[in-house]
Amino acid sequence: MALKKESNSYDSEQEKSKNEDDSLLELKDLENKKEIESQPLEVSKGDDNENGFLDFGFNQSILNSLRNKGYKNPTPIQKAAIPELMLGRDLLGQAQTGTGKTAAFALPLIEKLADNKELNAKVLVMTPTRELATQVAESFKSYSSESSNFKTVAIYGGTDYRNQISALKRKVDVVVGTPGRIMDHIRQGTFKIKDINCLVLDEADEMLNMGFLEDIEWIIDQLPENKQMVLFSATMPNEIRNIAKKYLNDPAEILIKSVKKETQLISQKYLYVQRHHKLDALKRILELNNEGVIIFVRTKLLTTSIAEALENSGHTVAVLNGDIPQNQRENTVDRLKKGFIDILVATDVAARGLDVERIKLVVNYDFPFDKETYTHRIGRTGRAGRSGEAILFVNQREKHFLRNLENSTRTKIEEINIPSNKIINEKRMEKLIENVNESSLDKDENEENKALIIDVLDNLKEKHSMDDSNIAMAAINLVIGNKAFFVNEDDSWIHKQNNTDRNRSNRNSNNRMRNSNRRNNYQNDSFETYKFNFGKFDGVRVASIISTICNSTNINGRSIGKIQIFNDYSLVDLPRDLHRETKNKLKKIKVRN
Repeated sequence: MALKKESNSYDSEQEKSKNEDDSLLELKDLENKKEIESQPLEVSKGDDNENGFLDFGFNQSILNSLRNKGYKNPTPIQKAAIPELMLGRDLLGQAQTGTGKTAAFALPLIEKLADNKELNAKVLVMTPTRELATQVAESFKSYSSESSNFKTVAIYGGTDYRNQISALKRKVDVVVGTPGRIMDHIRQGTFKIKDINCLVLDEADEMLNMGFLEDIEWIIDQLPENKQMVLFSATMPNEIRNIAKKYLNDPAEILIKSVKKETQLISQKYLYVQRHHKLDALKRILELNNEGVIIFVRTKLLTTSIAEALENSGHTVAVLNGDIPQNQRENTVDRLKKGFIDILVATDVAARGLDVERIKLVVNYDFPFDKETYTHRIGRTGRAGRSGEAILFVNQREKHFLRNLENSTRTKIEEINIPSNKIINEKRMEKLIENVNESSLDKDENEENKALIIDVLDNLKEKHSMDDSNIAMAAINLVIGNKAFFVNEDDSWIHKQNNTDRNRSNRNSNNRMRNSNRRNNYQNDSFETYKFNFGKFDGVRVASIISTICNSTNINGRSIGKIQIFNDYSLVDLPRDLHRETKNKLKKIKVRN
């Protein structure tokens, strides 16, 4: 077994490498690639003659649309992508949702189409989901609202073909759709693609995850060869790189680094809760915040059962999953936007493309499968510079997934406790007082209503001999209703769970501290670092390394220093004054054969 000594400068080199990685977050202009740091979209809060979009040379109708939407300055991805697309270059962009990438490709394409009005269906945008297709189409319509005769149509499954065919027969500039429905229209000849001069693949990685790779390549092969191509993806797996290499011509590359600033306006928290208490914990969370909430679960069945339970508790709830017909899904989202629905229980089908300003809270009822799913879920709140909150439910078996999630997102997720009866009752009292205060006659009231209320008060005092305090108590009693105002349920399980988790955490922390102190005592000149050619890929663990070294040599376990296990090798700090015989034995040791 090959073994060699390593310098103890390894840790400093690791720190140096980390610092070098962090420095990549600065804006860089490379030959074909721009790495830029994400920032939230800036929206103007008042009249301002300065407009960062003027520098792009957009026509006045686009500038008017942007002004009407309150857009003031372009986001980093817009600054990098718009000039390249205005020049007609292909583009490969990596960016998360919420960074302003739709405007980054929509605005320059609208500008270019203004000079080329005689052709039909000139731009095709492909998205993985119907929700995202609708959102992108609405964005095109919004940005071109001041442009005359500019038409955008969205085509996707779950809706009537006839309406889509009718829309495609009329003059249209931009077609936005999902791969399956686009293929259907091309095959039937209802979508004429001979004039397409630009193809945009939005959320390309998600389309691959959903199994659309063959469909995407088939569609690309049907389109005219001479066209501009734009590809945006939240991640950049090999399959995306292969598509870019195969179809894009000398593309400009833009990378929006995944940094904390993307979610700096979102308060990210988690709570420990055992599976059989999850629904109870959810109800208690909604006692504190129940207006503009999305609850993400893994299965369609759960969306229904949770929604029913919440409705029985008095909440206004709707369901969004893959079994819901498209027209009903659109109606649900519209009702959520208008405030007729406060809570949406959804599967991840709604994680992409759902943009509702009033969403203040995202609850991850079921733990997300990966970092990207988590990012897209919590990205449904904190949109366009607004603040939001995300709460993650974690059970005992998912604790290590939580640590991995924190490491991959470079974000510390704060622990919170399940609200107790005391906290909920304080919140209810606070809200009651707030509601009564807001209903005070000192506020601007309808004059007729005001006169009616005064008449009722006079009547109660004169005919029923009620004084002010009795009238006030009766009014508040009407507001409270017949149900008990304060929560009086058994919440001992909350205190028991919190104490159990805290004790377990303290034990783990003490163990880590003892191990850290033991090893730190040895991090000095009396140690040398040895490299062994086995690691994670070999199923090696710290305990197996220690036991193997102790069993194969005369080294005491307490004298072994820091152990670091990597994919295909491990670093172990051992005493510097080892005998030659011991060193020879170390060269021959094997872990797990």
